[in-house]
Amino acid sequence: MTYIDEMTRTPRSGPRSLTARGAATRARIVDAAADLIYAHGVDRTSLDEVMARSGVSKSQLYHYFKDKDALVLDVIAVQTDRVIGAQQPHLGALDSLDALRAWRQAILDLNQTVDVGGCPLGSLANEMANNSEDARARLASSFARWADAIEQGLATMQARGDLAASADPHTLATGLLSAVQGGLLLAKTEQSNRPLEIAIDMALAHIASHSTNAAP
Repeated sequence: MTYIDEMTRTPRSGPRSLTARGAATRARIVDAAADLIYAHGVDRTSLDEVMARSGVSKSQLYHYFKDKDALVLDVIAVQTDRVIGAQQPHLGALDSLDALRAWRQAILDLNQTVDVGGCPLGSLANEMANNSEDARARLASSFARWADAIEQGLATMQARGDLAASADPHTLATGLLSAVQGGLLLAKTEQSNRPLEIAIDMALAHIASHSTNAAP
């Protein structure tokens, strides 16, 4: 992320070294923006609302972010950490069919706890991918990070001999994440976890069909 340092007026990437207080203020702004954007969307969230929610002044907000676009990029980063973190420890150890099924249940439980509210990253992608190349690229990296974690588990299964040599961990991971995202969208629309459950189960059944030592 590149934006203008309000003090030096020179481009820079990421936040400059901050005091503990400054870092806390900046984090409070991003967290407030993330919550508001998840609830209302980017277009329907104003900077005035972010300032009110985070308890900062306009000068403070513009000290850390030159504009709303810069803030949204940090929201994407924060939501990525939230989404990935909420799936742990399962996402970091998807190296068996049992582990995949435990992760599947964790995804269902997580979506239920937010009243079938859908994926924050999916919502941002739906709103931003066609409107901002910077946001699209940041979101692509976020989904790649998620897919990579799945792929690593599948690659471990294959190296151990539990997944057929003919299987492609990258393709299987992409298909599984696509099923999760599509299922989350339909679940949000229908206000029911059932579409998500069906989508993940179908994707896992396909992965299981490549297993060398377990029935689907």
